[in-house]
Amino acid sequence: MNHRRTVPMILALSGLMLSACASGSPGPKTGRQVVLDRLAAADDTHYSAALKAVTQSGTRRLQLMVGRINLNGPLTGRTTDRTEQYTEDVVYTPHHVYRRASGSDGAWQKFPASTGKGGIPTDRLPRYVRLVLDRGGKVSGSSEPVRVSARLTPKDIESVDKTVGRNLRPATSIGTDVWVDEEGRVVRVRQDIHFASGPDVRNTLTLSRFERAVSVRTPADS
Repeated sequence: MNHRRTVPMILALSGLMLSACASGSPGPKTGRQVVLDRLAAADDTHYSAALKAVTQSGTRRLQLMVGRINLNGPLTGRTTDRTEQYTEDVVYTPHHVYRRASGSDGAWQKFPASTGKGGIPTDRLPRYVRLVLDRGGKVSGSSEPVRVSARLTPKDIESVDKTVGRNLRPATSIGTDVWVDEEGRVVRVRQDIHFASGPDVRNTLTLSRFERAVSVRTPADS
């Protein structure tokens, strides 16, 4: 596999404490329960979101991805992937990822769908939030969207997505923040990835402009 394609795809919720109820009624929900309630009430239909994903080390940007992806199902969509070495158009289908240089008319290169995964399990975000909660996630309720923060290991993340967890195996720990809005949608993920040697890496995924799912076709000349 071409080494450059292993760059992670960029790829903490805070619960608002409810006001106290009258005497004899149930007490206020914990921040954890507020987050779980939001996830449980979230729309489970197929929809799309605008994506911006950044990987950086210190002030140096290693990768920028922008585009639109479909959620609540297999990871599909279209993005533009920029690094210091190249800029590529990328098409994600359920079984393959297709890449070619932006602005070119050349043939698309085809890869297994697993190569589209990096350090964030983008197609399994609700499960990722629950993992953060289960690993002692601290819920902050000072603003919307709510945030949950915890420190994870690659093995933890393998329980959500084996490929993503394996991509992160060189790391010693992953400081993770995940933000969830009032509709139960994950709108932001941030990972601070720590290594035994070498500089830390930060992954940031931002999702916005939620709309109906978009049609994604296999490139014709692949």
